[in-house]
Amino acid sequence: MDGGADFAMPGMALPPITLPATDGTTIGLAGLRGRSVIAVYPWTGRPGRPNPPNWDDIPGAHGSTPELEGFRDLATRFAERDTRLFGLSLQSTAYQRELVQRLRLPFPILSDREAAFATALALPSFATGGETYLKRLTLAVRDGVIERVFFPVMDPAGHPGEVLCWLETLG
Repeated sequence: MDGGADFAMPGMALPPITLPATDGTTIGLAGLRGRSVIAVYPWTGRPGRPNPPNWDDIPGAHGSTPELEGFRDLATRFAERDTRLFGLSLQSTAYQRELVQRLRLPFPILSDREAAFATALALPSFATGGETYLKRLTLAVRDGVIERVFFPVMDPAGHPGEVLCWLETLG
């Protein structure tokens, strides 16, 4: 599941996979109607706990918390454009719930713990310390079909604004 040049291309339908969400629901991404933004991120740490091995040496590994905070801060503007927000990582729902509470995120995080969604779309990943992590990217989806892929994400903190600007160009 390391992904390649042909992962998650615009025009691809999302796979019929249901994922648990931090709000207690399950989300079938292929069945989503309207526009959604799915912010895929590698991992979020917790204060006072160490990062995975070699985390500081992996390009793009850092930045999940500021990225999710950026989406949080712009959530109203995304909603004004009839766009649902989701986060997605390979972390467990229980781990993600703590993050949602700590950061006061107004949108659910989806757990792809078994990597079914990531594998179906051949999302790019990396490994360290014997664990696999997804590379940071964002999927803009309309009616269950990928409309745009933002990858690579070079500035996680500024990325939510980049996605919002793109939405604004659509009218």
